Amino acid sequence: MFNLLRSICFTALIASPLAATADLSEVPSGKYTLDSSHGYITFTYNHLGFSNPRVGFNRFDVALDLDTANPANSDVGVTIDATSIDSRVEEFNGHLNGPDFFNTAEYPTITFQSTKVVATGDNTFEVTGDLTILGVTKPVTLTTTINKAGNHPLRNVPTVGVSASTKLIRSEWGLGAYVPAVSDEVELSIEVELLSQ
Repeated sequence: MFNLLRSICFTALIASPLAATADLSEVPSGKYTLDSSHGYITFTYNHLGFSNPRVGFNRFDVALDLDTANPANSDVGVTIDATSIDSRVEEFNGHLNGPDFFNTAEYPTITFQSTKVVATGDNTFEVTGDLTILGVTKPVTLTTTINKAGNHPLRNVPTVGVSASTKLIRSEWGLGAYVPAVSDEVELSIEVELLSQ
């Protein structure tokens, strides 16, 4: 019976989505971590002018220390298991893990650590931080939107939904193989739901 009610509740939420709110006063300050069943980090690039493949990572963690009264005081860190890269093509995954690209045998982890958070609107921010790939650390700025902040209707915990994106020049991190046939510019996209701890 519980599973039936849960299914009906979930179906109702899909059929009649709740109005999204990004009012951070709806959630407490404190530590938030990734809901691993609702987290995506992907990037896309141009391949020979024919297509724009999308590649992602299957394993990563996000840790948000949220200050709801003053979001600029918030802090976010991301740790990606680079070996979990997934193009949905097994042979290409092996190439991406190899020395031409992410060289995960030597550099198995990618990290991002915020250094500054600046509000650009009611629910939008620029999150600047240090991105480390292949042992190279450079600053990047993520254009970030708080999609919704509130109590999760199924998990019953305070939850913050975040979308973020940026463009990178991959050769700046030593990932310049096959430029310009494969574009140097990469578009990075992050979609996460973060749960209060």
